[in-house]
Amino acid sequence: MSLMNTNRTTSGPAAISVRAKDVAAQAIPVGKTAVQGVRQGVQGAKEWAAPRLEDAVQGAKEWAAPRLEDAVLGAREWAAPRLEDAADAVDTTVAPKVSSALRTTAAQVRPSGTKRTGIRRLLDWRLLLGVGAAMAAAGAGAAITMRRRYASATAEAKNATESSEDERGTQAGDAASDAAAGSEVNGRVTTPGT
Repeated sequence: MSLMNTNRTTSGPAAISVRAKDVAAQAIPVGKTAVQGVRQGVQGAKEWAAPRLEDAVQGAKEWAAPRLEDAVLGAREWAAPRLEDAADAVDTTVAPKVSSALRTTAAQVRPSGTKRTGIRRLLDWRLLLGVGAAMAAAGAGAAITMRRRYASATAEAKNATESSEDERGTQAGDAASDAAAGSEVNGRVTTPGT
């Protein structure tokens, strides 16, 4: 009703249509200007935020790197004595029991005086049991040997890590020497060229 009162030259729905077209024609450039302003604002925000975000990421890396190295070193220092204790426990408890079991089995497998020949001798259950026990002893010996090798390799890696830390103290700016020796999660130490 207010549109009819303000536009007295035309009446009814035609007046509303003309007035709506005028308002729409004025609103389109304003809308385009607003969209351009939003686009410029977004671009400006990107340009402002990108270097700050890069600085924040770099700062986080610099903060986290020494803490991560300390955590790994602490975990290795914690695990080494526990592994040695476990090795000592195997040597003192499991190895004598395996040896005793092998001696008992050998006594049971040893023939009593009757000689069997041919296929009966090969299939005797005592012989098969003795072979199995010998294989178990060989496996236990191999496991102990592997454990000792692992312990010596871990000790060498620790010594190499400590000596590389001493070198870092004397050569503070040399980043290439820091990457010369690295260790994996399983404790193996790798050097370039090997």
